[in-house]
Amino acid sequence: MTLILELPDNKEAALKAKAESQGVSAQQFAEQALDRALEEDSRSVWDIFAQSRNRVPPQEFAQLPSDGADQHDHYLYGQPKHNQ
Repeated sequence: MTLILELPDNKEAALKAKAESQGVSAQQFAEQALDRALEEDSRSVWDIFAQSRNRVPPQEFAQLPSDGADQHDHYLYGQPKHNQ
């Protein structure tokens, strides 16, 4: 399949600069970006969540409340905590 994209000059320049910075052609860079986008669409919500969670530094993750699910109204909306 052949796909022709008409890009404004500023986007074409940005595409070429990004590709050059990664040592690939503009076509290769565009193909890689398309591959990533198509791969993301096929991932489950759990895969996306796990990947996002892995980007949180352990010290930040440790600061999350242990009762967040039970007391979500308190943490999200400031309501008083309810008895468990």
